Amino acid sequence: MNVIASPINSKVNNVFIHVSDLKRSAEWYSNLLGIPFDKEHVESPVYNIPVTSETGLTLDDHTFDPGFKLKPSEHVLFNFFAKDIDEAYQFITEQGITIVKEIERIGHFAYFNFQDLDGNVLMICNC
Repeated sequence: MNVIASPINSKVNNVFIHVSDLKRSAEWYSNLLGIPFDKEHVESPVYNIPVTSETGLTLDDHTFDPGFKLKPSEHVLFNFFAKDIDEAYQFITEQGITIVKEIERIGHFAYFNFQDLDGNVLMICNC
């Protein structure tokens, strides 16, 4: 196999989630991840969730794109990691968040899917 030189790094730099209400979504994601939230720091059109990894997480309400029509993803956009899948599942259900796929276990690997406020499907897995 030939490898060609590319100016593009083999790294996912940032994940964008399209949302309808930026402040409400920023608070929801902050609560989901257990991180501090200050509504005063949210300014349209985007809000960067302060994550602890190299890949960033940005919420985008498309304020400056009046023709944009939000179409929530029915397929998993990405996954969050949780060491204890059962504890994560209990937390999600206690928050009243909609589960769209119950916990599936494949050997030591387990995951489940849920929806954000706009209906985007996300996953939590333990690996």
